[in-house]
Formats: sequence, structure tokens, C-alpha cells
Amino acid sequence: MASDGGRKQFWKRSGAKVPGSIQHVYGAQHPPFDPLLHGTLIKPGSKPPATPVKLKKVSTFQEFESNTSDAWDLGDDDDELLAIAAENLNTEVVMETAHKVIQNHSKLQEQHKFQEEHPQEEKQVESAELTSVPCGDNRLVKSVSEGHTSSSSDNASENSSMQRSQSLPQTSTSPLVSGMADCSTSVTPALTEREASRLDKFKQLLAGPNTDLEELRKLSWSGIPKRVRPIAWKLLSGYLPANVDRRESTLKRKRKEYFAFVEQYYDSRNDENHQDTYRQIHIDIPRMSPEVLRLQPKVTEIFERILFIWAIRHPASGYVQGINDLVTPFFVVFVCEYIEEEEVENFDVSSLPEEVLQNIEADSYWCMSKLLDGIQDNYTFAQPGIQKKVKMLEELVSRIDEQVHRHLDQHEVKYLQFAFRWMNNLLMREVPLRCTIRLWDTYQSEPEGFSHFHLYVCAAFLVRWRKEILEEKDFQELLIFLQNLPTVHWGNEEISVLLAEAYRLKFAFADAPNHYKK
Repeated sequence: MASDGGRKQFWKRSGAKVPGSIQHVYGAQHPPFDPLLHGTLIKPGSKPPATPVKLKKVSTFQEFESNTSDAWDLGDDDDELLAIAAENLNTEVVMETAHKVIQNHSKLQEQHKFQEEHPQEEKQVESAELTSVPCGDNRLVKSVSEGHTSSSSDNASENSSMQRSQSLPQTSTSPLVSGMADCSTSVTPALTEREASRLDKFKQLLAGPNTDLEELRKLSWSGIPKRVRPIAWKLLSGYLPANVDRRESTLKRKRKEYFAFVEQYYDSRNDENHQDTYRQIHIDIPRMSPEVLRLQPKVTEIFERILFIWAIRHPASGYVQGINDLVTPFFVVFVCEYIEEEEVENFDVSSLPEEVLQNIEADSYWCMSKLLDGIQDNYTFAQPGIQKKVKMLEELVSRIDEQVHRHLDQHEVKYLQFAFRWMNNLLMREVPLRCTIRLWDTYQSEPEGFSHFHLYVCAAFLVRWRKEILEEKDFQELLIFLQNLPTVHWGNEEISVLLAEAYRLKFAFADAPNHYKK
């Protein structure tokens, strides 16, 4: 009996921590862990032992355990658990995050539909809301916690947002805007305050002597404010260095280098070897997105130079239709750096000084080149990159929505017939330009965003129209619908929901490619 008692004392512990005890396991680094929403995962203070334990003299095993505590447990301290959670997150939390954004979008759609059917009631309710509820119904979820917190907790979440922003991506969404208007022009005071706070975070991050590019990616995933988007895009694309002191000299050198290319190559556009390339560029520019400034002669001239120089400098692919669209977002964003106009489409570009136009042209060329470096197999002979991505899209959709996949197959609609353009133009022909720019904020924040993450965005985009697809019972009608999707009124809200769903798919399939392979 004495030996039994000694054995029990040897294994008995004075605390609640037991080797092999169940701890929370977290899987992915993002979306960010939010203690307000997932409070059930964290207990305030250490959990008391299930049964009272008397203090006893430390045993040999306990001495050994205290010296190797890091190998036995992670500790129950809240700060330590939060640090772990900031880096890792389990699958349920990720799924819940995406569903929160999607559910919020559905509720807003129902409210908008009700307001359209009852316009008189809407006016009365709106006047009451402006006086009683500052946030209003149009407030979108800024983080995964906002759906469960009151306005009194918004200040607390903003104060702790810098710590929680360590994880990528933040699940905040921007307010619905028309055209390319800055988000800070929103009528709702709460949205203005939130966007101003978000802009301050970007300014603080960009003000340092060395910009933390990883933090910039995390902050940019959920959208970049218009005022800092030009500098953010240049940094995220790798065009500008992180060190502030080197940026001015880098810009001067790269701009000088670009115009040296123009001087060297552009006069050869009418040569026999290059005239076909130049003719095709000249034909394609007027076909570009109707929202851009393509009809202005100055813009046409700039685009022709950019595309021709890129084609000459990249003989492996040369110029391919579709590349012309990829200049547009960079050009529009960099024009915004020099003007105060909200609607860039209505601005006369030729009114800008010649030096400014040269800067915009060179910056657009280099950033577009950085983008194409990552997807150049999309534009080499036979475009193998696009062929591969379309096939992967087909396999992925067959796993996530078999009914839609069977419906397309039953009516003999091939993915290549509609998805080729999605890959070739990066969805630029499917959504308005304002949505493309918002989409590219996230693409430039994601590793291989334009090649890898774009696949999951296309899958989410296709499944987004499942109801309309299943209602079409004819090949011709199906194809016409898929090539002319009704996105003309889309804004940041719809893009944020699309990105949330795409991220959910990436989390489920990216590290397990056999899940979507047949």
C-alpha cells in the first residue's frame, strides 16, 4: 500500500495542466482571430482543476516537468493563447468568417428589395434611423466580430485592431460606392469614421523609413483607400523598394529606362517584322473596356507605346489580345495620384503636364510588366497557362457544385467557351472597372494572386450565378448568359462577398489539390 501511495504522489500534479490534455488547435493564419466573436475559445483566467488538489512536496517527475514545461503544455495564459490564435485558426472559424460576410450580404439584399417595394415607408424609416441609429442598415461587417457587437464595442475593436491585423486577410468590407468614388465620401458618419481610421493605418504604415510589405499585404487584402492606392500598388507589385530613401532614385532610374526603350524600339513599329504587332495593338485599343478613357487620342498614344514596347521586350509571347486590358487599371489608378476628380472617366488626360503623363506611362508599363511576369504562360504559344487553369476550374466546380457542373455538361456548354476570357482578361470584361480595381487590391496582397487565387475567384464567380444557370435550359441561352453576366451595378460589397467565398474555397482546396482532381 505504501508503494501504491508513493506511485500516486509521484504522478499527482499541483496544477490543472496535464500532459496530453486537450488544447485548441488552429489551422490557418487568416482570416484574423477575433476574441469578441470566438470568446468561447478563450476562458478568462486559468481554468480551476476539476478536483481540489492538496499542496504536496514537489516530486521528481514534477521537477522534470517544470524544466521541460514547453514540451508538455502551451499554457493557459490568455495573452499566450491569443498570440497562438493570431497565427493559427481552425477550419470552423474560417468557414464561419466567410458565412458571416455572405449572410450579411443576403440580409442587405432583402432590405434593399423591401425598400424598393415600399419607397414611402423607406423615407420614413430612413429619417428615423438618421436620428436614432448613426450606423444605419448600410453598415457592413468590418470584422468577424461586428455582427455580434453593439456600437459601444466598436471603439474597443478599433483600439485593438492593430493587434488583430496581424493575420491575413482582414474580413472588413468597404461601403458600396458608385463609379470610382472615394469611400470617405459616404453619407453615413460611421462609415466615414471607419474609413478614416483605416486610411490612418495605411498612412502610419507607409510613413516609416522601411515599409513592412507583409503588413501592407495584410492591410490591403480587404481593400486599399483611393488616396494611398497608387503608392500601395507600386510597393505590392515590387516596382518600388520598401526603403523610403531609395524610392525617388528608383523611380527616376526606371522611368529613364522605359523612355530609353521607347527611343530605341518605338520607331520600328512600321518595320516589316513588327508592323503586324503594331497593327493588332492599334485595332485592339478601341475595343477595350467602355469605362476607360480609350477614345482620347492622348490615352490611345500612351497605350500603344506601352503595349508595343512590352511586346518587343518579350518575344517569347509577343503581343496577345487581352494584354491590352491589363494596362487599364494601373493607368487609371496612377492618374488618380495627380487629380482630384472622382470620376476619372470624365477627366481630360491631355490637360495634365507632359512630365506627369510620362511618369504615369512609365509606372503603368513597369507595374504591368511585373504582373505579366507571373502569368506569362497565359500568353505564350497556344496559351498553355489558360488551358490548364480552365481545366482546373472545371474540376473544382465539379467538386463544389456538382449540380451546376452536370447542368453545363448536359447542355454541352464547355468551360473553355466562357472561362477562357475570364482567365485571359482576369475578369475585366465581366465586372465594372471599379470592381476590377478593388479585386486587384486583393490579388496583389495574395501570394500568386493573379494566377493561383484568381482560379478560386472564378469558381466562386460561376457558382454565384447557379440559380440563373439552372433556370436556363438551352445551350444558346446558357452561353449568352455566361458571356454577358449582369454585373453592371456591382460595387465593393459584391466583390467583398465574392472574395470571401473565394478565400473559403482556397482554404479548403489549395493545400489539398487531390480534392478537386478527378
